[in-house]
Amino acid sequence: MTSTADVDRSVDLALDLVAQAAADGAKLVVLPECFAQLGPNSSKLSVAEPLPDGGPILRRCQASAKDHQIELVLGGFWERSDDPKHVFNSSVHLGPDGEVRAIYRKIHLFDVDLPDGTRLRESDTQRPGDQPMTSESCAGRLGLSICYDLRFPELYRQLVHDGATVLTVPAAFTLQTGKDHWHVLLRARAIEAQCHVIAAAQVGNHFEERWSYGHALVCDPWGTVLAECGQGNGYALAYVDSSVTEQVRASVPSLTHRRL
Repeated sequence: MTSTADVDRSVDLALDLVAQAAADGAKLVVLPECFAQLGPNSSKLSVAEPLPDGGPILRRCQASAKDHQIELVLGGFWERSDDPKHVFNSSVHLGPDGEVRAIYRKIHLFDVDLPDGTRLRESDTQRPGDQPMTSESCAGRLGLSICYDLRFPELYRQLVHDGATVLTVPAAFTLQTGKDHWHVLLRARAIEAQCHVIAAAQVGNHFEERWSYGHALVCDPWGTVLAECGQGNGYALAYVDSSVTEQVRASVPSLTHRRL
């Protein structure tokens, strides 16, 4: 999806896609990073909500989960912190009753100067988390992560050690990096962690020169892409078969061969 600084528009779009996916049979829906608001860096401060109590954005998402009787992962939710100048970028797992099951706060912050002139400094307005997080779901135990985390395989090793069989990677990968690294990194994490990967994504132009790559996808533990979105708003729908995870882990038992 293409989120913007317009919160009402962005949440409307996100929940419309949730409704479509639920009507199509989805039981677990993952929204991208910044689903409710993607604007200039400082603008997130005014829309951040406390967790787990939340505010209007969280309440709308909880109502959607209950209405459709689905589990919902709010990919990157602006969470208020005790510092008025910084928020957490949090992934929130909601049950079909709308209750908050888990909150993961993004550990790795994206501070870069890209070759195309794009300059991103998440640490200017975000605080990093420090705890990996897993959560039980209808698809298996989720290992929660967000966007730039994808470049740090040690996080996913820890999530697998903690029992994860499905990795969620909601993202707003830049166009510049996504075209070369998105598919490669997602498939690598799936293969080395021997997990399904669900990677929701922002796409298109959000404001000024801020563009996201898109290509939301689901892949299996063998690294096979099961479903993928192209450009524009939409969703990728796939069946997460736990028996595939068991078969892959049995046939290539690399997780049991770790030495370090």
